[in-house]
Amino acid sequence: MSDTLESLERRLRTLEDERDIARLIASYGPLVDAGNPDAVAALWAVDGGYDTGDWKMSSRADVAAMVRSEEHRGLIDRGCCHFFGPPAVTVDGDEAVVICQSMLLVRRESHGFNVARAGVHLIRLQRGESGWEIASRTARQLDGSGQATELIATGLGGTR
Repeated sequence: MSDTLESLERRLRTLEDERDIARLIASYGPLVDAGNPDAVAALWAVDGGYDTGDWKMSSRADVAAMVRSEEHRGLIDRGCCHFFGPPAVTVDGDEAVVICQSMLLVRRESHGFNVARAGVHLIRLQRGESGWEIASRTARQLDGSGQATELIATGLGGTR
């Protein structure tokens, strides 16, 4: 009986971890669209990294600076939505890997939005003192170059 209880406790913890990680990933878009640099940065480990392909950040301070940047403020001022699809989460103890896709929608006309980018995100997380935090995040555009496909293979543990 104790083996069954231990198994249930492990399974429950995994489900709770997956839920908490999915919530963390889902909160990025609304926080970054609201222009909240401190809340966005708090999703990362203190020395966590974020590589967008054309911008490399290596700390919470760098992530906050990205949200405060003129380029990002311009997106907010025009109207934008960082939309993330459901994350595929793999938890292994105090570490996790997530793969998800995203779109950046930008208001281009008075009554519409256009897709400015579509990409894939490989996110590595670690359990910190106050919960899950992003250790590294790599984003690549779905532009046919194969870089996004490589992230997908890594994130899902498959092969190309």
